[in-house]
Amino acid sequence: MSKIVDPEINTSIVELELIDEVDINDSNVKVDLHLTSPFCPAVFGFKICQDIHDNLLKVDGVDDVKVNVSNHFMAEQINNQVNNSPNPKKT
Repeated sequence: MSKIVDPEINTSIVELELIDEVDINDSNVKVDLHLTSPFCPAVFGFKICQDIHDNLLKVDGVDDVKVNVSNHFMAEQINNQVNNSPNPKKT
């Protein structure tokens, strides 16, 4: 995840310490994170979460990824859109 950057400030989300928890259970990964602010532009929140989702699915042995952003005014919408996006391994 260190290669995923906040598109607004072009800094790694790992360096920004946005990842709160990563839970790995067999081939399933759940990532809890927060964004730089509760009012971070929604487009950047979607981009960060989708990048996490899509990049983790490229890892061998990972079959399912759930991303949970916690501190954003559109958290529910971001989580729903990202977590319902297609998984290329299941199509």
